[in-house]
Amino acid sequence: MGSQSIEKIYTDGACSGNPGPGGWGTVVHFANGSVHEIGGADPQTTNNRMEMQAAIDALKFLQESNQKGSVALYTDSEYVKNGITKWIKGWKQKGWKTSTGKSVLNQDLWEILDQLNSNQVEWRYVRGHTGDIGNERCDTIARAFSLGKIPSLKIVTDQTYEPEVAMTDVLLPTPVDLDELPREGRVESLRNLVETLQIADEIASRTYLITSSELADLMDVNASAVTSRGDNWVWRNWVVSRVRREGNQILWQLERVD
Repeated sequence: MGSQSIEKIYTDGACSGNPGPGGWGTVVHFANGSVHEIGGADPQTTNNRMEMQAAIDALKFLQESNQKGSVALYTDSEYVKNGITKWIKGWKQKGWKTSTGKSVLNQDLWEILDQLNSNQVEWRYVRGHTGDIGNERCDTIARAFSLGKIPSLKIVTDQTYEPEVAMTDVLLPTPVDLDELPREGRVESLRNLVETLQIADEIASRTYLITSSELADLMDVNASAVTSRGDNWVWRNWVVSRVRREGNQILWQLERVD
């Protein structure tokens, strides 16, 4: 494998219950069209930890390959991408504390990821469940492991994947142009924003679970804009994670990460 050039790597994690049984998948794409797939399971974990574990094993594989050139690493977890490229520096400066003074969750895995990370890695976000071949394959592997199954993995074969679809970021609602409002309107809008952020902070600190419609009201978007974003994504200062379904309702949890 050391003689083959790695072109890109996809990673994904899954969890049945969050917390609950979890799995992760990593697909390494070589420049010659061959792929190498790895994955694993954890009997009791969270979706975020599985996303991180997939990235950790991707970086371990890259390190063992002794490749010198840069490699694109794709993840559908904004938690992982933003954490390793933006937030981790502040966490370490604060002694692994968030801006609210709480201990950073999953510190053990963040420390490993930080040790393995380098300028060689180009961290890229790909929106999940949008037809991207690499992301979909990782998801299949991760979900299989989370359900107690052992998927058939390709180990450096001549299998060539179909061309990938364009990468797209999560679409956020278009903000109101405050400059077009009179001063009184701008101040009132800011008051409403602060109130919204305070509510979100309380929901996160008390680990409340909220429904898709309640989350949509908090974010001031349509409910479909919430459910279409996948199981794990970032909104302002919080990671939003899908926890479980109760009847016809999806329940979400907010976690402060900055």
